[in-house]
Amino acid sequence: MANMRRRGPEPPPGFPQIQHKPGVAKEMLRELAPLLAEEGIDVDNIDVPDLDTLQRAMDRAVERHNMALFTPVGQARQLATVTLRLVIEAIAEDNTTLAATTLDQVQPESPDNTAATVAGCIGVALGLLDTWLSGHHQDAPAHLGDRVRLPAGHWLGERAATDILVLARKGRAFRSLNTLITRQGGQHMLYGSALALTAATQAWAASTNTPVPDLIREIVR
Repeated sequence: MANMRRRGPEPPPGFPQIQHKPGVAKEMLRELAPLLAEEGIDVDNIDVPDLDTLQRAMDRAVERHNMALFTPVGQARQLATVTLRLVIEAIAEDNTTLAATTLDQVQPESPDNTAATVAGCIGVALGLLDTWLSGHHQDAPAHLGDRVRLPAGHWLGERAATDILVLARKGRAFRSLNTLITRQGGQHMLYGSALALTAATQAWAASTNTPVPDLIREIVR
């Protein structure tokens, strides 16, 4: 059974795994088509002066595409925030099995916006942490970033959470997404971002003498 707690320290992340999935490149090109069209590139009739021009356009399109995935709005954001609240409350109650089960139900994609997504949860968590810990949230306790510590013990995602907190104190976690995911991997980033958000919420709750369940309804949104 899944559990966020570990018996020992989390091992370093392994090398990225490369898997060949037929049709993925073509599917990605279709997803990027509207963004590439704004760059003057028709994916059905690619005609550019040189490969460097195409690569620069692709890089810009991928960056904008990823930004949209990690910046959910409306229903997609609500699903992400509800998931994060459930995880925070579960960890606060020491129900780390429920926390892991909740995160394991997060989906890689949800085209119809009926489920929280990995990118959505990570993006929301990092955005909140940047705002809270860098001192840019008007209601956050003073010097909150200095007070945040990961919960005692060993955790799945603890290495990612440690990196996230260091960056969030400078307001740079979200903008470092690509580097973090390359270094830590998607699953560890999902667990780590939720763990870091839990630690920050618990520090906020302790500073204001507010129960965690009451606080998360106000600040995790």
